Amino acid sequence: MSDAALAAHLAEVAGRILVEVRESGVFSAKALGKAGDQTANQFLCHALREVRGEDGLLSEEEKDNDDRLAQSRVWIVDPVDGTREYGEARADWAVHVGLAIDGAPVIGAVALPGFEGGVVLRTDEPRVVPPAPEKLRMVVSRTRPAAEAVAIAQKLDAELVPMGSAGAKAMAIILGQADIYLHSGGQYEWDSMAPAAVALAHGLHASRIDGSPLVYNQRDVYLPDLLICRQEHADMVLGHIAALAQDAN
Repeated sequence: MSDAALAAHLAEVAGRILVEVRESGVFSAKALGKAGDQTANQFLCHALREVRGEDGLLSEEEKDNDDRLAQSRVWIVDPVDGTREYGEARADWAVHVGLAIDGAPVIGAVALPGFEGGVVLRTDEPRVVPPAPEKLRMVVSRTRPAAEAVAIAQKLDAELVPMGSAGAKAMAIILGQADIYLHSGGQYEWDSMAPAAVALAHGLHASRIDGSPLVYNQRDVYLPDLLICRQEHADMVLGHIAALAQDAN
């Protein structure tokens, strides 16, 4: 099985497991998120160690090991991206399975198990991204929209689209539900690696908000900002971000 097919398969299966955990009726609302995270993480990590044991591994729910820093190929996973949304049985949560090669987001899959029938977007089967409407839409956190994103949306006269997980926000552009995902409120490598890989494979722009490349498998896994959008909007958005930063100084 290819790396891309493996990523998609594992993300899909983990998503099904998570739905079954939630629908089991065993866990209280308070305990559900932790139970889902741990169950999906055990499946993903055991599976990757079984079939790609020579590669490095970084997971949000696993104790980090610096051994990965010496490896060219490192799997980066987020078993449940959007734990709150998962617990609330919303659609905007995701499972991320990605493979960084020499620090670049090359291969990945993002499963959206809450969507009807389950949806998996993957690097090896890119879809046609729908064209943008006349009035752009910027997807933001439904609970704490980043100030920079709100300011840029005002500059662009863009509609704000509140949504949960980072993966769901990034995939919303591919699915034609949004046009720009700008995040500056703090994230980690597992939040953006698989979504960035999938976005790039679909011909989208994905970078830091200063326009620099996203680099993964670092000792410090904090990767606080992200821009994913259509290529034709990238320079415009990056220009507004730079101007905003200059005004702040």
